[in-house]
Amino acid sequence: MQLCGAYKARFRPAPGHQNIITIETQKEKLKQQEESRDFLCKVSDAFRISARRSSMLLGSAWTFASAVLIIVVWGLTGPMFHYSNTWQLIINTGTTIVTFLMVFLIQNTQNRDAKAAHLKLDELIRALKGARNELIDLENLADEDLTSLEKQFERVRKKAEQNGNGPSGKSRANRAAGASKAKAI
Repeated sequence: MQLCGAYKARFRPAPGHQNIITIETQKEKLKQQEESRDFLCKVSDAFRISARRSSMLLGSAWTFASAVLIIVVWGLTGPMFHYSNTWQLIINTGTTIVTFLMVFLIQNTQNRDAKAAHLKLDELIRALKGARNELIDLENLADEDLTSLEKQFERVRKKAEQNGNGPSGKSRANRAAGASKAKAI
C-alpha cells in the first residue's frame, strides 16, 4: 500500500541522449501507480484539498460579515413569526450544523499547520551544531517526560540569569555597552 498524499512525478533526463520510449514507459508506470492508490487515500486527498480551500474561504472577513447579516435578518424576522419555536429552531439547527462541520475543517488545518511547523523546527535542530537531536520528536513523548524537560529548561534559564545573561543570551555588560553606543549615535 502506498502512502497517501499528492503524487508528483519528477523526470530527470539522463546524461546524454534520453530515449523517448523510456520516458513514455516511465509516464505509463506513474499513471498505473496513481490509479492503484487506495480509495481512502483519494478520499483523504480530496478532504485535505477541500478543507484547505474551505478554511481559506470560511475564515475571510466576507464570510463573517455574511454570518452577521444572517443573524441580523433572523433577528428582525422574529416579530413577523411571533418568536415561534420554529423560528428559533431554524437558527439553532443552522448554527449547530455549521459548527459541527467547522470543527472538522479547523482540526484538519490545525493538524497540517502544526505538522509543518514541527518539520521546520526539526530541520533547524538538525542543522544547528550543538543542538540536541533528542528534542526533534518531543510531540511523541509522554506528559511526564515533557514536564521533566520543561523543568530542565527552567533550570538552564535560571542559571543563565544568575550568570548575568538575560533571556536573549547577552550579558548585562554587553547590553549596557550596546545601549550606550546607541545613545551616542
